[in-house]
Amino acid sequence: MTLLRFDRVGKRYASGREALSEVSFELAEGEMAFVTGHSGAGKSTLLKLIHLTEVPTRGAVLFGERNLARLRGRKVALHRREIGVVFQDHRLLADRSIADNVALPLILRGLPRAAIAKRVRHALEQVGLGDRERALPVQLSAGEQQRVGIARALVGEPRLLLADEPTGNLDPTLAAEILALLEALPARGTSVLIASHDLALLKRMRKRVLVLDHGRLVDDIAPEDLAA
Repeated sequence: MTLLRFDRVGKRYASGREALSEVSFELAEGEMAFVTGHSGAGKSTLLKLIHLTEVPTRGAVLFGERNLARLRGRKVALHRREIGVVFQDHRLLADRSIADNVALPLILRGLPRAAIAKRVRHALEQVGLGDRERALPVQLSAGEQQRVGIARALVGEPRLLLADEPTGNLDPTLAAEILALLEALPARGTSVLIASHDLALLKRMRKRVLVLDHGRLVDDIAPEDLAA
């Protein structure tokens, strides 16, 4: 079943820069895929269109049956609840505990305190940090901080997780740990789309790869073809 579809999507910024042009692809429920390309190829813009941080200039982005460009007001917020986002730089609140950082999306939704506590514990257990709830971000390693970022993205039980260069600041060992966590998510019902420019990583992961070049989708590589 198709979860996400780009139909001849273009994005031109006010400066005149064409970030994306005629991009079309589909992502299935329970699929994990990568988006790659040179710096400025359009990877981050593509993720922003899915999260509705940006809207397309042309074409349509569909999530399930919804045309995202037509969503307004509260419907935008409801859509974002179905999307988890992992950033390269963690974006954790330094003066809040790990549990409080993970709980933030649920607090903003107004969920009951008991429900929040249960979901936070479960999310931290998923990323192997169930015993660090009261720790502050500064007390964690870079890899553990990225795990907290993943837990925060998962706590809302999203249908799709977006990750923008999630291993860019990590050494190879920590990067492998983070990717193993992300690779396990489709089996739990969460689709995953990762932006990365690390070609060695893409070959090692053996997942589908969408290749952007100056805003155009120039290749859609199946896992079995990555060796070439």
